[in-house]
Amino acid sequence: MNQKNKKKKKESALWRRLIMAVLGVILGVNAYLANARGLGGNQLPMPFGIGVAVVLSGSMEPTLGINDVIFVRETDSYEVGDIVVYQSGQTLIVHRIIAKDGENLITRGDANNTADAPVERYAVKGEVIAHIPAVGMAVNALKTPAGILIVLIAAFALTELSFRKEKDKDEKELEAIKAEIRRLKEKQEEKE
Repeated sequence: MNQKNKKKKKESALWRRLIMAVLGVILGVNAYLANARGLGGNQLPMPFGIGVAVVLSGSMEPTLGINDVIFVRETDSYEVGDIVVYQSGQTLIVHRIIAKDGENLITRGDANNTADAPVERYAVKGEVIAHIPAVGMAVNALKTPAGILIVLIAAFALTELSFRKEKDKDEKELEAIKAEIRRLKEKQEEKE
């Protein structure tokens, strides 16, 4: 096998490992999130102090729109003007702090005219630190059983396709070697 083929084989193996690692991370995160939500009632699990959520309403427009993905970080203190995520029952709410009242925060959506009921500090999950507009539909799709199944099928298909190409190539090389051996044997027999 020449050097070029060895390099391609290594690259192919690396891609397979990368695809499987990404697939493992997606499945692992989904399992973690499902358990945190189902067993603990925590609608925004935050492993490593960072959480990801999708904006579901237009209450924060134009700052945040429906289907924006937001990144939330746990913080020790919050200031007026910060956009925070808090849990009210089983619902997550993303609003801006407009005032502080001791341990309570007064919040309101940028598109709303009235303030929310005071939010106790412990209900606040964290502060919005970044957002990506309009990709929430894709994120939500990956969280569904059908989305997970599609990712699994795609990963399997990509991996299988890669293996099949390598196998076909190896078989062609093997056939070429066998043909050369037969040719050399015939040549040797002619000499004898």
